[in-house]
Amino acid sequence: MTSIRRVYVEKKEAFAVEAKGLWADLAHNLLIKNLRSVRILARYDVMGLSAAEFKQALTLILSEPPVDKVLTNLKPAKDEHVFAVELLPGQYDQREDFAEQCIQLITQKEKPVVAAAKVYVLQGRLSKADIAKIKHYCINPVEAREAALELPKTLEETLTEPGAVARMAGFLKLTRPQVAALQQQLGLAMSVEDLLWCQTYFKKLQREPSITEIRVLDTYWSDHCRHTTFMTCLDKVEIADGPFNTPIQAAFAKYQADRDFVYGKNTTRPMTLMDLASIITKKLKKQKLVKDLDESEEINACSIVVPIKVDGKKENWLVMFKNETHNHPTEIEPFGGAATCLGGAIRDPLSGRSYVYQAMRITGAADPRVAIEATLPGKLPQRKLTIGAAAGYSAYGNQIGLATGYVHEYYHDRFVAKRMEVGGVIGAAPQEAVRRERPAAGDIVVLLGGRTGRDGIGGATGSSKEHTVESLATCGAEVQKGNPPTERKIQRLFRDPKVTLLIKRCNDFGAGGVSVAIGELADGLRIDLDKVTKKYAGLDGTELAISESQERMAVVIAAKDWTKFKRAAAKENLEATVVAKVTAEPRLIMRWHGQEIVNIERAFLDTNGVAQHAKAKVAKIKGTSAWDKLPAAVQRTKKLEQAWLANLRRLNVCSEKGLCERFDSTIGRGTVEMPFGGKYQMTPTEGMVGRLPVLGGTTTTASVMACGFNPDVACWSPFHGAMYAVTESIVRAVALGADPDKLRFSLQEYFQKLVKAGDWGQPLAALLGANSVLDAMQVPAIGGKDSMSGTFMDKHVPPSLLSFAVGIIDGDKAVSSEFKTAGSQVVFLACPVLEGGVLDFAALRTNLRAVHKLITRGKVLSAAAVKEGGIAAAVSTMCFGNALGFSFVKPFPDPECLFTLQPGGILLEVAARTDLEKMFKDLDYLLLGNTTADGNLVINDCELTQQELLAAYTDTLEPIFPSHTTGEVTPPDIDQPLTYSKLPLTAPVNIAKPRVFIPVFPGINCEYDSAQAFKAAGAKPEIFVVRNLTPQAVEESIEAMVKGINQSQIIMIPGGFSAGDEPDGSGKFIATMLRNPRIAAAVQDLLQVRDGLILGICNGFQALIKLGLLPYGEIRPLTATAPTLTFNNIGRHVSQMVYTRVVSNKSPWLAGVEPGEIFAIPVSHGEGRFYAPVPAIKKLFKAGQIATQYVDLSGKPTLESPYNPNGSLYAVEGLTSPDGRVLGKMGHSERYVPGLFRNIYGAKDQQLFKSGVKYFK
Repeated sequence: MTSIRRVYVEKKEAFAVEAKGLWADLAHNLLIKNLRSVRILARYDVMGLSAAEFKQALTLILSEPPVDKVLTNLKPAKDEHVFAVELLPGQYDQREDFAEQCIQLITQKEKPVVAAAKVYVLQGRLSKADIAKIKHYCINPVEAREAALELPKTLEETLTEPGAVARMAGFLKLTRPQVAALQQQLGLAMSVEDLLWCQTYFKKLQREPSITEIRVLDTYWSDHCRHTTFMTCLDKVEIADGPFNTPIQAAFAKYQADRDFVYGKNTTRPMTLMDLASIITKKLKKQKLVKDLDESEEINACSIVVPIKVDGKKENWLVMFKNETHNHPTEIEPFGGAATCLGGAIRDPLSGRSYVYQAMRITGAADPRVAIEATLPGKLPQRKLTIGAAAGYSAYGNQIGLATGYVHEYYHDRFVAKRMEVGGVIGAAPQEAVRRERPAAGDIVVLLGGRTGRDGIGGATGSSKEHTVESLATCGAEVQKGNPPTERKIQRLFRDPKVTLLIKRCNDFGAGGVSVAIGELADGLRIDLDKVTKKYAGLDGTELAISESQERMAVVIAAKDWTKFKRAAAKENLEATVVAKVTAEPRLIMRWHGQEIVNIERAFLDTNGVAQHAKAKVAKIKGTSAWDKLPAAVQRTKKLEQAWLANLRRLNVCSEKGLCERFDSTIGRGTVEMPFGGKYQMTPTEGMVGRLPVLGGTTTTASVMACGFNPDVACWSPFHGAMYAVTESIVRAVALGADPDKLRFSLQEYFQKLVKAGDWGQPLAALLGANSVLDAMQVPAIGGKDSMSGTFMDKHVPPSLLSFAVGIIDGDKAVSSEFKTAGSQVVFLACPVLEGGVLDFAALRTNLRAVHKLITRGKVLSAAAVKEGGIAAAVSTMCFGNALGFSFVKPFPDPECLFTLQPGGILLEVAARTDLEKMFKDLDYLLLGNTTADGNLVINDCELTQQELLAAYTDTLEPIFPSHTTGEVTPPDIDQPLTYSKLPLTAPVNIAKPRVFIPVFPGINCEYDSAQAFKAAGAKPEIFVVRNLTPQAVEESIEAMVKGINQSQIIMIPGGFSAGDEPDGSGKFIATMLRNPRIAAAVQDLLQVRDGLILGICNGFQALIKLGLLPYGEIRPLTATAPTLTFNNIGRHVSQMVYTRVVSNKSPWLAGVEPGEIFAIPVSHGEGRFYAPVPAIKKLFKAGQIATQYVDLSGKPTLESPYNPNGSLYAVEGLTSPDGRVLGKMGHSERYVPGLFRNIYGAKDQQLFKSGVKYFK
């Protein structure tokens, strides 16, 4: 038996950010008063290595000498309490996976077996109750369990080979009560009527079904997969009378008239929520008012055809967008649920062969500040939910390389029933690169990407149920586990038109697994479940059929194209396996272990179960109009100053900067507007604007996405709430520069479980409210997503309809929301409110068309929709970005109106001397006042300083989502002398187009940005994907890398998350591979013999540090005192713009700039804190090796957050080798091209790439 070697790895005191954060959390939030300290150790059990191999793995992969302590055994002191935590068996563990992959690079053999656990050491006089409380807080039983402290005898799982799939003996003879009992016993999402319908079907076949067939039908017909709630026939609709119900009655009558117009007056088509959601689009299409839809049998996402210009040449592109929810999974396992929410959202347009380039995250939570003791039984604390979900979603997006351009969390007490987790994404592809063709008999179905495990089994059905305390305790397997590096590989593969043109049809493995992803591709299918690749042995046929393991695609290609497709997949380090064939007979057949376990006629499968019927009743809307309601926090104040500050402190008004900045917002080289604008980056944007992801050319065409929602209005009236949501999304999009007449929409419905007629009345009213806007503005909702299980016991989520508006603009004309300059005039355009609380959409359309014309003419300096918090909050936040003040016109009548909602209202900043009467002729505008230079806000006799306003705005959520750290002391000698290069640095040989070798390791995501930057500078970049699925692939990759380096003059190591920044540290995979003797020799030859260059950015910089190439200029072993890059002081990922000063240009990379110059550069990292002994840092300064430093707005180097985003000692951002030919830096200089980051000020081009190329000329 192979021996198991165990090691514990603990961060040294200076780097123990996670442990210190957990201690603070347990002491202050869990109120464990006697807890003196917390230690966290990573425990690794490794099997399959020799002693020498293990020693090498320990120092290169499992630990880092500069930051880690290594223990071979753990002996707790008397006052220490130890427990360990591991993921449940079958759950994907990224740390274990990439530890095995990294170690394989050393051995070049089969992967070893690694078991990882996290060990907690608690110090203090703790009671048993304290320890139990801490364990309960740290261990989520849905995904993890307490691990044994003893060394196991083996790491190999002993899995019993499953037996044959059982037939449901006696099923055909069950009575209705027995069928109902069976439905409960099996935990089926389908109704009793559906199960009886199955019984009838199998009676006709004269055979008992297999359990797999019942599970497959349950999954296929689930609400999540087939929208059964939205397809339910509404046999009767009642709408109560009342002043606010009158417009609902009118909207319903309009819907009935629209049905007559679309279907004909004698239509027998049932009335459903789905019909209601799509009727306006059908009407507009019939009127020939929607001409840009991309329609086909293959439905992957909302898709429109967009003409764009690439380098002046016209091309037609498909722009696809989608919103996805993972409410139930995130509620029970926040990190994994939110991560796979984004993963699933990406895969929809990705399966349409588009490259997904921007994401938006919209969430709903109860107050995260409430005491943990107030947590409902069976639930996770709101604080843990909201922090964990943010970590999960951001981790997935950051790793896969997706710019998250907008993030907002809404707070409402009713979200305690179930969290709302929504991801919206946009993708695009050249229309000519997408082939759509009906599969034909003989075609093959390829399973592409990840392997299958037990994670996600029952996810589709679980998301379709309401939940109780008991059900939550048993649904851990329903949560899928994400593996973003694998999905990144699929993105890369599908970006190649030579591959996409082989694909006839594609479906992603989301809800339902094989049964749905493959089952939907063609009418006739024969699936061989034995061919489905598995993460581990022991899965039975049913599990293989319905597992929702992530990062998989089902692709239909012609059988003759298999060799080409397989070769292309292998080149991207992807597994591809033929698992099914398309057949002529319309029947879904699955075989496993020689047994036919599913054989269902397509006609029966497509019934989607028994047609459901319901009645809907819209209750009378009570109370006063939400538009006139003064916020309670404002009502409680006595003075205007107090009211203003109280309004800014409100949960749905205050700053969420600390939440938003953990999401990478700049990757992809297309971010037109940063999430926060202005010199101080404090004004939130209205939505997101990103250039289309063109490769090999340049375009200024950009997409806009904006969201609208207000939970308070929705709770008052679902009709008005939906009307508000659509309106807000339109106004936000227009404020960014979109044309109101060309917007396209996707709606998100999230409601309680619908049981009674009154329950059904809520989504019906909401859809009528949405339609009232869409119809009046003549814009279509071309897609959407419904989640109808927002119920926990007797609690229900707000009746939520969210609106996502998408438009296409010239990105160079985008407008941001921060006030630009002092002395400007600020105008408010209101939307009148008619009887019944309905907006005057004719006036709204007139206003927004006028605004759009002004924007295209360059007359609007800034614009913002008036949202929650009213004009008061909007004016304040627009001031913050550039620290401007505002003076309202005097006297300003009725200041209370500044705090109320103003649906459809928009604020515009225009130049000081603008003739407003001329600019806004025929519009009902109101001059609010003027921007001022002093930063103060003045209204009548009230004056508030910028400091007071900012404190109120930022303090509320700072304990939950810190935006900055405190306590850093900037050393007095941080401002070291600048170093000037005396002689120009040039290569000994002139090369017209120097070759750049760009290796792509698993998890790297900046290769495209880097290649485009070098290509634009005149170089010839070569992207090489490292393959490591087998030992042979590793060997071939090593040979190819040596060859590529030998043929190149520059090595570019791009940013990303190589190996997911695992195990417990960044850049290890890269450093391990580059230490291979053959590759290391090629690197040293490039530097020392051929005078080549190396550039490493972010993850690349981290790898160069771990190799010793920085700061020493050669690959060498790390010592305990070597410089390093470690976890940010703030304890999370940081994405923002920073200002960096050039300290030394003693490097070819910095030949184009002068010391002292300052540039605004995007950063996005979790481990960017430069750390080294102070004498070593000073020595580097003296040698001119410190290239750049983080500086504040006055240009001074600082340790102060947020200017120094990670706490780097001496504010070090970039570092060179002694001869300057190796440069590493954290800031992503490759992500900028003119026209991006329009709401950030200052020079942005460091000329790095031009300088590097010029070195060879």
